[in-house]
Amino acid sequence: MKRDIRTLRNIGIIAHIDAGKTTVTEQMLFLSGTKHRAGRVDDGSTTTDDDPEEQQRGITIYSACVTFQWGGVNVNLLDTPGHVDFTAEVERCLRVLDGAVVVFSAREGVEAQSETVWRQADRYGVPRLTFINKMDREGADFPRVLQQMRQRLQANPIVLQIPYGQGPAHTDQPFRGVIDLVKQKLLTYKDNQVVENEIPAEMADEAQLWREQLLESLYDYSEEMAMLAMEEQPIEVALIKQTLRKATLARQIQPLLCGSALHGMGVQGVLDAVADYLPSPADRPPVTGTDPTDKNRPVERAAKIDEPFCSVVFKILPAKTGDQYWIRVYSGQLKANSRLLCPSKDKKENVAQLWQIHASKKERDGQIELVGPGDIVCAIGPRYAVTGDTLCDTREVIQLESICFPEAVIEMAIEPESTSEKDKLLEVLEMLKRQDPTFRAKENSDTGQMLIAGMGELHLEVIKHRLLRDFKLNVKVHKPRVSYRETIARAVTVEGQCNRIINGQQLFAKVKIEMQPRDEIATVEVRSMVPPEKIPNEWRDAAINELTSRGQGGGTIGSFPLSKLRVKLVDAEGAVENSNEIAFAIAAADAFEKGLVEGGPVLLEPIMKLSISTPDEYYGDFIGDISKRRGRIVNSDNRGGTTFIDAEAPLAELFGYSNAMRSLSQGRAGASMEPLEYQPAPPEVAKTFAY
Repeated sequence: MKRDIRTLRNIGIIAHIDAGKTTVTEQMLFLSGTKHRAGRVDDGSTTTDDDPEEQQRGITIYSACVTFQWGGVNVNLLDTPGHVDFTAEVERCLRVLDGAVVVFSAREGVEAQSETVWRQADRYGVPRLTFINKMDREGADFPRVLQQMRQRLQANPIVLQIPYGQGPAHTDQPFRGVIDLVKQKLLTYKDNQVVENEIPAEMADEAQLWREQLLESLYDYSEEMAMLAMEEQPIEVALIKQTLRKATLARQIQPLLCGSALHGMGVQGVLDAVADYLPSPADRPPVTGTDPTDKNRPVERAAKIDEPFCSVVFKILPAKTGDQYWIRVYSGQLKANSRLLCPSKDKKENVAQLWQIHASKKERDGQIELVGPGDIVCAIGPRYAVTGDTLCDTREVIQLESICFPEAVIEMAIEPESTSEKDKLLEVLEMLKRQDPTFRAKENSDTGQMLIAGMGELHLEVIKHRLLRDFKLNVKVHKPRVSYRETIARAVTVEGQCNRIINGQQLFAKVKIEMQPRDEIATVEVRSMVPPEKIPNEWRDAAINELTSRGQGGGTIGSFPLSKLRVKLVDAEGAVENSNEIAFAIAAADAFEKGLVEGGPVLLEPIMKLSISTPDEYYGDFIGDISKRRGRIVNSDNRGGTTFIDAEAPLAELFGYSNAMRSLSQGRAGASMEPLEYQPAPPEVAKTFAY
């Protein structure tokens, strides 16, 4: 795998569901010569959607990796899901990518998941370019989508292409090609070949106006361009591209292109832009981690062969022959049959084999002996690492930032038909948890039921089908239910004590804690404010460990996980003869339980962000329906006969919403939802869980 790192591009295709990501990927594979024909999502013949569930539903569920060459660069491309239930796939891919192509539908524009993936890319500092797809669709509106990108995403798209017409063939001005503002040419497409022509006379003035806007927007990023403009000198294409690349890598702009991927129009321009404007691993800043032995000491690794080896695990595919660990290499080199360290587990890992990845499988005949900076490969052999863990040189240790995944919001009970199936079910659930970081499985201590949790109804439905179809398990699956949380209503200060005889010894300890509800904290945060000289470290650590353990348990309403809570150990008292770690653990547990009661338990329910598109005539019906579901309208926008509604509503009221939506609109509306936040549930909901 010897290659010039500057010719490597690790990119992802990200977007809202149905914007055309997988179709763009298929066209890229076809145009690069990797496939002899482009597959179609509707036919189930695409390379990256190779799972039966994906082919049946016509959507991407699992991220997939493909490799190809274009214009002198080697591209590792990750195709990601658009449905919010599988947002973890996007999260883990963006964590390891150097650049991204964000796809928008020319008809629907910026949608709910478009905003989500944009924020994810912002969080990981990923440079990106944008592609407005489906310019040949009814209702396509290039200027409107451009405006939405600026308003809703706070993006800075720099228009490199404008459409020549928009809409289907039967309209007066159908989409026929794109006008390249950099080359100043009309690009049309015939038999998947780009044909360059002069800009038509009727578009000359408009194209010139757009080009002037393009150049003016780049003057801020190039003194040379600004000087040439002041001197009224021509500006070379090479200088324009150089400035675009520089500003894109700095995440100051996002180049914008357009086309119709289904008909192979405009994807060549996207590929050229990937090569011209998106970064290689060498263009990205060094990754920063910490020294596991000193968390306050930052450690850097640059994308160089002579640096110590450093990588991150971003996906695990369980297999009978050994789990497949997808890793992104950041620095150094790795040979097959090498030993690495997993710092978070403090375990040494053996990497027996290295494989090239194709789609969601190891590449046939793709076993490799050596990988270097920027490579994305499959490693066989590790046993202890999980998604987000670092694998590094055993002598030069670094721990990179892990991957943060959203909490599951919906759960359902599952039980085996027979006792003999139980062990097999537990084994399969453990395997699925390794594969999917947002999937949870646990046994309810009160009922003995096995509960599985996920990001939405579709997520759990896919899991259920895998259990029945792929693993041939005979299981009963109950209806999904909401995954609630608990917190307290007000801040309290309480004191816990231990005054008891254990094993013939009189034990004593006293601790004081402050417990506060905090919206900015997702789970339970425990801190110690006790001065080091007040009590021995081991006593304080015992109290902190007990508080942390209690925080990971359930509340007092329905034993739901605790959330949005800060606990401070503010004072502690012990006696040399009668105190030990057990005494302080007991006192801390006593204080924690008192705090939950005195703070006033509060039930939190997940609120979903709901995005609906409906013909205007059904707008009133949707408003009334959302109100009945305890929801509220945040915004509505009319776009040419279609109304787009942004709303918020409790998940408990949205089960089966897709069927209700179709009924309200005679099948003509569309909707998507994503978790927004946890909010206090009404008293009547909390009462249903009272013992």
